Amino acid sequence: MTESSTEAAPENSAPAAKTLGTRRGTGDPGSRGRTTIADGVVGKIAGLAARDVVGVHAMGGGLARTFGAVRDRVPGGGRSAAMRGVKAEVGEVQTALDLEIVVEYGVSIAEVSRTVRENVISAVERMTGLQVVEVNIAVSDVKLPDDEEEEDEEERPRLQ
Repeated sequence: MTESSTEAAPENSAPAAKTLGTRRGTGDPGSRGRTTIADGVVGKIAGLAARDVVGVHAMGGGLARTFGAVRDRVPGGGRSAAMRGVKAEVGEVQTALDLEIVVEYGVSIAEVSRTVRENVISAVERMTGLQVVEVNIAVSDVKLPDDEEEEDEEERPRLQ
């Protein structure tokens, strides 16, 4: 059998002094609460980072670009142009991205894809703190030099 002794506080001793207002919480203020990042936020960051790469002409396939151009002209048309051609899946600490791009004729598709991946991963990880586990890139078209005339006609206003 082991003897244990406890000392009792004297009955007439004053209670410990309390200081009010000095401790509001414990730990780092940055760790109090959760931050959630929407798929659309990550998608916009990735889309803008991909467009910055030399050799990327546009984002999204032909049909997506056509519908996107119509949507852009309608007020409240929904998805932002920055999200065109981007699909993001965001978890608590990781994200995965699917990009659909149109490259310019004459560039190395492998080199453009590598640069897009690097740029997107860097931007998303720097801005969100999420770990990018994969960036899948689908090249849906090549922008040919003689396509400029057709695009210029489409972009010109019909009425002057």
